[in-house]
Amino acid sequence: MPVALVTGSSRGIGRGIAVALGRIGWKVVVNYAGNRAAADECVALVKAAGGDATPVQGDVGVTADRARLVEETIRWGGRIDLLVNNAGVAPDVRADILEAGEESFDRLIRINLKGPYFLTQAVAKAMAVQTPDESGSRGQIVTVSSISAYTASVNRGDYCIAKAGLGMLTALFAARLADLGIRVYEIRPGVIATDMTGPVKAKYDALIAGGLTPIKRWGQPDDIGRTISAIARGDLPFSTGEVINVDGGFHLRLL
Repeated sequence: MPVALVTGSSRGIGRGIAVALGRIGWKVVVNYAGNRAAADECVALVKAAGGDATPVQGDVGVTADRARLVEETIRWGGRIDLLVNNAGVAPDVRADILEAGEESFDRLIRINLKGPYFLTQAVAKAMAVQTPDESGSRGQIVTVSSISAYTASVNRGDYCIAKAGLGMLTALFAARLADLGIRVYEIRPGVIATDMTGPVKAKYDALIAGGLTPIKRWGQPDDIGRTISAIARGDLPFSTGEVINVDGGFHLRLL
């Protein structure tokens, strides 16, 4: 079985990704920061879907935890065929950018941007020495960002800036790793039904009904999982650095 490391995969979008990979027969490292019970639930779901999984605790914003994530993934699976940078946090408090403080900014950048950047670096080095498959691929890296990469929300500027940075992360690593047989992609989810969006459900119900997205429904974690499964299968062999919108058409500019 090929091996994936999916950060922040105990719940929400990450869980949807892990289970989707299980359906196509992958082994998945289910990374979690603190909720072991949720991680164990996800492991069971991946196994029930036809894959294999193991939980590994780690905060992607902590240097030592990133190193341990890579080490334990290789120890368990023997290699890393796919990294999915999914872990991320929302601001503790939404604050106008004229009032927001540095503590929240530093936390968001550490977890949502610095963490994926240096985890990608570490995994890329591990992939670079792996034996390539019959297509010449040594692995693939997918970063889950957000429509907030280009959509200004003035009460959560730290979140938007971190997500925008992930776009350049994708471009940089795609350019650097292509000659090594490692392809890099970015997924930009739209409004997805998760714990993070639960508190604003009524707001987005109204916006979606009013035409926020051409496809008038909430996105589901499985929508992201299905997209990443296509990448995992190697269905995009002549693409790298690609940004894939999974947003119900939110990115379209309509008149």
